[in-house]
Amino acid sequence: MPLLDIRNLTIELATPHGPVRALERVSLTVNAGEVHGLIGESGSGRSMLARAILGLYEPNWTITADRMMWDGQNLMDMNRQQRRSLMGEDISMIFQDPSGSFDPAFTVGQQLLEAIPPNRKLPFWRRPQERMYLAQKWLHKVGIKHPRKVLSSYPWELSEGECQKVMIAMALAKQPRLLIADEPTASMEPSTQAQIYRLLTQLNQLQNVTILLISHELDTLSNWCNRMTVLYCGQVMESGPTADLLEQPNHPYTKALLDNMPDYTNPKIHKILMPTLPGSVPALQHLPIGCRLGPRCPEARRKCVTQPLLSHYKDRYFACHFPYQSEPIEDDPLA
Repeated sequence: MPLLDIRNLTIELATPHGPVRALERVSLTVNAGEVHGLIGESGSGRSMLARAILGLYEPNWTITADRMMWDGQNLMDMNRQQRRSLMGEDISMIFQDPSGSFDPAFTVGQQLLEAIPPNRKLPFWRRPQERMYLAQKWLHKVGIKHPRKVLSSYPWELSEGECQKVMIAMALAKQPRLLIADEPTASMEPSTQAQIYRLLTQLNQLQNVTILLISHELDTLSNWCNRMTVLYCGQVMESGPTADLLEQPNHPYTKALLDNMPDYTNPKIHKILMPTLPGSVPALQHLPIGCRLGPRCPEARRKCVTQPLLSHYKDRYFACHFPYQSEPIEDDPLA
């Protein structure tokens, strides 16, 4: 049984121009103990999907889904208190905007210590000292050189990269079963990025933490993820094992992403124009009918005005009327 199973999730936003579907019939399956990559351009709905999993809804959201299951429990049937309890114990998230996610009136240490669960096996007079030790340990693991100084600082006294590291430490200190990392290394230098990804991999391999890694960098996700799901403009384009997806993409959008990956072995890379799809991502107020990639897709035909359902072949899922896969395709009965 998957740890997280979402089928046909649709999020409709109420806007002054009328309702728009920011996410449409999105399906996502995350198995326990895997690192699952969620890739897409800015505005594709990746962060909105993560917030829907956590239950962080906005007042103008209308959410419908065939099912949203967490370890056998239906998230749609949980009340606000149950979802909040789930966030505090089993699910943690590293947000994309770290400085805006902290309370500026409290020190970093106060907010980090609040996120560390107390050790009930220790006597109560030893628990504060233990939590302070764990706070310093996690800050050291994410690359903070002076943990004590950072613990006594306010969020507005730290750089964007330091706030990001503290947020990662805060999410990992809860020891969650599922960690949702939304662009976890966006404000860091390359050496620190590699350190953070190695730390996440160690947690996955040693403590069996399931990770949903959100990014727009395909070359980064391909190095760390077991499976990947490709989003475009609020629709799932393709999903499957990372190695198979990189070797033989079935969807034209996935192939376009692979074609855009830079070839660092070419000494003339700085002089070569990278291939791109014509056009641009449509605005939510002017979404095309059917497949939203249709106006930019090189394989688009008349049939693409109807939205394709997720098709299943072996361990691959893709939503395309004209995929590059030549073998027979069977529709996913769960889509």
